[in-house]
Amino acid sequence: MLGRPDAHLIDGPTGALEVVVESPDLPEGTAPLGLAVVAHPNPQQGGTMDNKVVHTLVRAFVAQGWQTVRFNYRGVGASEGAWDEGRGEVEDMLAVIAQHRMDPALRQAPLALAGFSFGGYIAAEAASRLSAQGQAISPLVLISPAVTKFTMPVVPDHTLVVEGELDDVVPLPNILDWTRPIGLPVTVLPGAGHFFHGQLGTLKQIVLRHLKALAP
Repeated sequence: MLGRPDAHLIDGPTGALEVVVESPDLPEGTAPLGLAVVAHPNPQQGGTMDNKVVHTLVRAFVAQGWQTVRFNYRGVGASEGAWDEGRGEVEDMLAVIAQHRMDPALRQAPLALAGFSFGGYIAAEAASRLSAQGQAISPLVLISPAVTKFTMPVVPDHTLVVEGELDDVVPLPNILDWTRPIGLPVTVLPGAGHFFHGQLGTLKQIVLRHLKALAP
């Protein structure tokens, strides 16, 4: 559990969804910078919101002042429902976003989305749908997004993509095949595999630098 706060349940498209909310340590009366929602890797391969890369993303956003939410897709942990091959999992993320945007302190605040592996696809697809509705997403952080299994939507120019040089699940050439036609830079972590073992601290620093660069 990596010392995270207790989870609670919210209403989702097919029943309850299990979520964990983490708040930044801010002076009294100071609102969070915005709302960040983080998506986890493929539950068919054991992915949950307690994945270490997800935890690293959460730590980076919280450290930078964001109210940060992670959640389990339908059928994972205490979340109700069943695996839906990515379709329903996007709806789950949209439901989590909508629920937490009801907070008056976050209703008009910036919205950031992030995800790892399968969660990278889910975050990108959710961002695309919200952007089509006129909602700005900044930043969008994608760690080794699952470009080999899913068709990635168009993403904003400011999207951060981080990939491990030795990733054998989503190989670097596949990431470059996706980003090359759209001119999107990729931050490559030398020697890193898909799960960034031994390099999670470096990954956190990469994300933090990106968040600081985009901060108002």
